[in-house]
Amino acid sequence: MIVRRLWKVKAPSPLAPSLAAQTNLSTLQAQLLINRGITRKESVHDFLSPRLAHMADPFLMADMESAVRVILEAIENQEKMTVYGDYDADGLTGTALLTHFFSSLAVPVSCYVPNRLEEGYGLNAGAVRKISGNGTRLIITVDCGSSDAEEISLAKKLGMNVIVTDHHRVPGNFLARDPVLNPQRPDCPFPFKELAGVGVAFFLAVALRAELRKRGYFHTKPEPDLKSYLDLVALGTVADRVPLLDQNRMLVHSGMRIMGRSSWAGIKAIKEVSDLTSSEITSEDLAFRLAPRLNAPGRLGNSEIGLRILMTEELGRARDYALKINAANDERQNLERKILNEIENAMSGGEPSLDSRTIFIGAKGWHRGVLGIVASRLVDRYHRPSLVFNVEGGRAVGSARSIEGFNLHASLNEVEYLLERFGGHAYAAGFTMKIANLEALRRELEDLATKSLGERDLIPVLDVDAEVALEHVTPEMVNEIGTMAPFGEGNPEPVFLGRFLEVIQSRVVGNRHLKLLVRRGGKVFEAIGFGMSQWHSIEGKSIHMVFTPEVHRWQGNEKLQLRIADLERVDGCSGLILENAGSMLNVRGTENK
Repeated sequence: MIVRRLWKVKAPSPLAPSLAAQTNLSTLQAQLLINRGITRKESVHDFLSPRLAHMADPFLMADMESAVRVILEAIENQEKMTVYGDYDADGLTGTALLTHFFSSLAVPVSCYVPNRLEEGYGLNAGAVRKISGNGTRLIITVDCGSSDAEEISLAKKLGMNVIVTDHHRVPGNFLARDPVLNPQRPDCPFPFKELAGVGVAFFLAVALRAELRKRGYFHTKPEPDLKSYLDLVALGTVADRVPLLDQNRMLVHSGMRIMGRSSWAGIKAIKEVSDLTSSEITSEDLAFRLAPRLNAPGRLGNSEIGLRILMTEELGRARDYALKINAANDERQNLERKILNEIENAMSGGEPSLDSRTIFIGAKGWHRGVLGIVASRLVDRYHRPSLVFNVEGGRAVGSARSIEGFNLHASLNEVEYLLERFGGHAYAAGFTMKIANLEALRRELEDLATKSLGERDLIPVLDVDAEVALEHVTPEMVNEIGTMAPFGEGNPEPVFLGRFLEVIQSRVVGNRHLKLLVRRGGKVFEAIGFGMSQWHSIEGKSIHMVFTPEVHRWQGNEKLQLRIADLERVDGCSGLILENAGSMLNVRGTENK
C-alpha cells in the first residue's frame, strides 16, 4: 500500500543571504539553520561547533548538591551502592556509566536491571528487598524512579537511602523527599530540560568528580577521565530519541568521535557484529545498528545480557555476549515481522478498517516485548493511533503509539475505568486490562479519536528543507549538509525536493529496495529507496522526488547518489499534496523563482 503524504516545502528565507554573509556559510547552510530555528549569528557557531566547554553547570540541577553529599558520605564510609537502571539502551548505558565510574573510585558497587516482562518498568518491591538483602545502603536509579514513591518508601524502611536520576515527566503529586535529579521537575532550574537518562547520570558523575577534586581525593588516586564515558552517553541519548540540540548535541557530537575508538570491550564487540568497522560513527549507526541490538535481549526478557556486555572488561567475553545480542535482535525482527504480517492479513480482510481513526488489534501468543515496535511500525505506515495487545489468561497487555493531535495518555486517562493499569505519555503508552473490556475500549478510543482528528490529521507530513535543481547537487553540497550532523530528533537529516525528474531505469535490488536512474536537464543520478519496491516499475515516468544527497562508498569507490525519502508520479497516482512548492533555492547563493 502507498500512503499519501503532505509535503511541506519550506520557502527560501529572505534572511538566508544575510546570515550566510555574516557567518561565511553557503546559502544552503544558512537556509538549513534557519529551518531549524537558528537565525542569529551568535547561535550558528555553537550549533556547528558544539564544545564540551559549553556544558551547563551540573549543580544547577535541583537536588544535585544534596545527591552529591549523600554519595560522598557513602564513599567515605565505604557503604555499598547499587545502581538500578531501566532495561532499555538509555537505562543500560547510564547504569554502566555510573557503575564503571564508582568502580574506578574503588567504591563497593553493584548494578541491577529489572526483567522487562516479569518486573516491568521502574523500581519494584521485590527488587528493592533483594537489593537490601545484598548489603546495599544506597540505591541510585537511572532512567526511572520519579513515579516510584511507594518503592522508595520501602527502601527507606529497609534502611537504604535512595537517589533518583531520571528524565521522565514527574507525576502531578510529585514531592521530592529524597534527592531527585530530573530536569523535568517543575522546580528544576537546569537550563536544558531534554536530557536522556544517561545524560542525567553523566551530569551526576561530572558533579561528583568536581567535588572529589575540590576535596583533594585524587591527590593519591587516579582521576576518572569522563570523556571516555561519552560514547555510552551518545548511544543512550540517540537511542532514547530525545532532541539532539543544546546539551544533547554537545554530548553526542563528542561521544560519536569517541565511539570510533571506544575503550569499552562491549562497545567494540557490538560494533563488530553490527559490521561497523570504520572509526567514523554516525548518529544513524547508533540509532539503527547499535541501539536495536542492545535493546533486543531486554525486549525478549533477558536485559541482563545487555548490561553484562557493557560491564565486562574482557573482549573475548564481550564477543560471546555480542553473538547472543545479535541472535536476540534477529529473533526480535522475526517476531516483529510475523506479527506485522498477521496484522496486514487481517487488515486486508477489512478488520480493523482504515476507515477508522484508530488501529486496535491483538491476538493470543503475540510477544509482549515487541508490541511497542509493531505499534510504531503501524503508525509509520498508516499514520493512525495504533494499539497492539497480547491476549493471555483473561487479560490483555498492550502497547500504543500515537500521532500529533491525539494524546494517548490523556485519552487512556479518560477511559481509566476500563483499565487495570496504564502509563506513558502523549505519543507512547502501555496498558493492562481484562479481555471483557476490550470492545468497550476500542469504541471509546475510536470515539475520542474521531472527535480529535480530522481527515487532514491522518495525512503524514514530510517537511522538506528546500526545492533544488539537480545540477546543484554536488559533493560540496553533501559536505555542507554534513556540517549539520549529528542528525536526529530536533535536527532531522535535510531533505530536498526535485521536480519533474525523468526515470530512465527502475529495478528492485536486495530486500525490497528500489533503484532508479533519474535525469533532469542533462544531469543523471542513481537513487535508492529503501523498502520502496512497491513503486516498481516506473521506468519512463516523470516523478517528483524528495531525497537526501549522499556519497555512497563501496569497496573503496565513492559515488554521489540520492537517497529517496518519498516520491510521486507526476500523473498523481499516490494522491500526494504539495504545499509551498514553486520557490527554488539556488544553493550557489541566489534565489530563483
